[in-house]
Amino acid sequence: MAVQFSQEKMNKVQEIIARYPEGKQKSALLPVLHLAQEEFDGWLSTETMDYVASILKLTPIEVYEVATFYSMYNTKPVGKFVFEVCQTGPCMIEGSNEIIAYIKQKLGINVGETTKDGLFTLKTVECLGACGYAPMMQLGKHYKEHLTKEKIDAIVEECRNNIAINN
Repeated sequence: MAVQFSQEKMNKVQEIIARYPEGKQKSALLPVLHLAQEEFDGWLSTETMDYVASILKLTPIEVYEVATFYSMYNTKPVGKFVFEVCQTGPCMIEGSNEIIAYIKQKLGINVGETTKDGLFTLKTVECLGACGYAPMMQLGKHYKEHLTKEKIDAIVEECRNNIAINN
């Protein structure tokens, strides 16, 4: 089956494109990629990126360049919960390397991998702009700050409980 936005999402895409002058539809690329990732299982396949390129009248490489540059886009399938741990200077000084190592050990995955049950993906990212709360990570739309092993344990448990409640 070909990739295609739902009518609701396509209306939103058209609304976003209309914000920009004629010939400047590339300006809509970031928000449209967010919509595509949301619509198509949390990641951007080559087929999905090609679809976005066709809608915005761009070459596929223009979309690939953006999708692979920013850590907020996933170009391979990810788990339901994506742990994006900051690895820049201030977080490293406060122990993000130890937090990353603990998450790897706890979940049995490496950076860039997803657990066998499909629940968790571990990513490292550049500055998330919350240096005063280091070490920290982004989980969906939420920041998890001043991370410790105990906080990681609680976050993992909370995620697993949310799955159990929603099933």
